[in-house]
Amino acid sequence: MTAITFRPIYMERIWGGRQLQERYARTLPTPDVPFGEAWEIVDREDEQSIVDSGEFSGKSLHDLWTNHRAEIFGEELPDSPRFPILIKILDCADDLSIQVHPPANIAVELGGEPKTEMWYVADRKPGAKLYVGLKNLADKASFESAIAAGTVADQVHAITPEKGQSIFIESGRLHAIGAGFLIHEIQQNSDTTYRVFDWNRTDTQGNPRQLHIAESLACIDFDDHEPEMDIVDGETLATCPYFETTIHHLSPGEEIGNPNPERFSLITVVSGCLEDRHTSGETLLLPKSSPSIPATEKSCILRITIPPQA
Repeated sequence: MTAITFRPIYMERIWGGRQLQERYARTLPTPDVPFGEAWEIVDREDEQSIVDSGEFSGKSLHDLWTNHRAEIFGEELPDSPRFPILIKILDCADDLSIQVHPPANIAVELGGEPKTEMWYVADRKPGAKLYVGLKNLADKASFESAIAAGTVADQVHAITPEKGQSIFIESGRLHAIGAGFLIHEIQQNSDTTYRVFDWNRTDTQGNPRQLHIAESLACIDFDDHEPEMDIVDGETLATCPYFETTIHHLSPGEEIGNPNPERFSLITVVSGCLEDRHTSGETLLLPKSSPSIPATEKSCILRITIPPQA
């Protein structure tokens, strides 16, 4: 069975831009509109990846996961009603809000879903900053005072990363992406975000964006002080119970495939090109027992798998 590709879903965001068109030659739905997210792989009730060609053309990812799981994905996978990974490309032309995702032990109580994710920096403007964790002297008391004073930014740790670096954002970790990034995000299948600070911005009518102060304070890990970008362990960028992401730099003719032939993987072409014109920005699903795919030029590839379930 050959690689399966899906139609991206584009999300308009006030902080978005047009890099998806400029960098990845995408045809965006509407001209002159800021699109902040391309949902490349998603299986949610209100949003579905749809296969764009081949044997399963027109079928949803949910259909494949529900009705063809063993055939396409393999064994020892989560007993989940929906495909458990969501993959996005983020075009951040402006600062995102400072936010947090709920840990599993709190999410249900708050009416949300737990969400752990990772970011891979595909590109960034000089000096662009990620905001991750708290400054060393910050604690819950000082953070609550900063909320009241509108100075939350003074409590948050800033990092200036390089292109090609990555960072793991476990649920509970305070974070925001600053202006000037193109980021590949791999995450749990969740869409729960609690905004705690939006840089004191208002809309054209002078209204501030909705915040979730109580929920955020319940979720933030106040012991998470001044983290740095992750150190790559061989090819491994991130590993957790929900996903494992590895990075591969291929020369022309070198191949990428499933690390376990009896289980699927997701392949994201960050740069370069794979055979059959799988070009920069594209994410494809390699079904179990699929043949490996060679690079046709120098390429940077992310490979995402789900660790075997206990």
